[in-house]
Amino acid sequence: MQRVIVLGSTGSIGTQALDVIRANPERFEVVGLAAGSNREMLDGQAIDFRVEHTALGADAAEQLVRDVDADVVLNGITGSVGLGPTLAALRAGRTLALANKESLIVGGDLVKSLAAPGQIVPVDSEHSAIAQALLAGTQHEVRRLVLTASGGPFRGFTREQLARVTPAQALAHPTWNMGLVVTTNSATLMNKGLEIIEAHLLFDVEYDRIDAVVHPQSVVHSMVEFIDGSTIAQASPPDMRLPISLGLDWPNRVAAVGTPIDWTVPHSWTFEPLDTNAFPAVELAKTVGRKGGTYPAVFNAANEQAVAAFHDGRIGFLDIVDTVLRVVESHEPDGALTLDSLADAERWARAAADRLIAAR
Repeated sequence: MQRVIVLGSTGSIGTQALDVIRANPERFEVVGLAAGSNREMLDGQAIDFRVEHTALGADAAEQLVRDVDADVVLNGITGSVGLGPTLAALRAGRTLALANKESLIVGGDLVKSLAAPGQIVPVDSEHSAIAQALLAGTQHEVRRLVLTASGGPFRGFTREQLARVTPAQALAHPTWNMGLVVTTNSATLMNKGLEIIEAHLLFDVEYDRIDAVVHPQSVVHSMVEFIDGSTIAQASPPDMRLPISLGLDWPNRVAAVGTPIDWTVPHSWTFEPLDTNAFPAVELAKTVGRKGGTYPAVFNAANEQAVAAFHDGRIGFLDIVDTVLRVVESHEPDGALTLDSLADAERWARAAADRLIAAR
């Protein structure tokens, strides 16, 4: 029986995790729940799962992780506010099922230095797919990681077309049902950039050996190419319950958590290169990842500000990544990587992004 704390329980990842747990009461028990602001829904979940310990807000979630005994902490919080709970889970010796990619990307070496081998289990579908494929070989046999991207709602658009898209169009993702920030990041391909940084940190593979490829069907979730020329791909219909279930009890699989592919009918899967001119976020992310230090924190914070401004109608779609680029280019790191330096860098990046946005 895995005792589980679910952080971000009222969001997309959290509610799907609770679906998995509800369907498998003999394997999982919820011992703690935390949400960002939806107290009413959180209280309903606590009643449904008979959970005594709940928290509202990131600071309270961090305290919950420290105080409540658990085997697994699923961090489904959105944004860099998830860093504190991530660090708390690692310090407490819990297995961290990580859906909050921002905490690893922003925390970087601070997070990695706390994590024991195997303590962080990725929940993003791409990184879960890579973790599964890596079981087919050893670390020194890996030649390349290939992350797949749906291409979002604007696949095939030129920069001229992208200049005219609306917030409503950016939220119309063709495959996944996600929150506002993640869905917008998928439209700009910023999400894929963040995932490349995450893949580097999770699997210790250099950036020049991590690629992204557009796969509109979202059935192949990512691939690992090995030195003998073979490629191992993980494929399943798009359903986050599968990687969530693996995160809750890695590497053990949960029966009937997803619907398998029907191999008795025809399928057509396509793969195409990224248009880095129309979608420069991925190459920018690689540059930021190579710089390391506080650069990823600046990159992420500036993006969060720009996404909010886009949805408020203050900037256009192309201005999101352009704003992030200008903030990153003006960043001057100061000192060693610490929680204080990360917090200072984030505050500076948000203020710098806000100034650029106000000037447009």
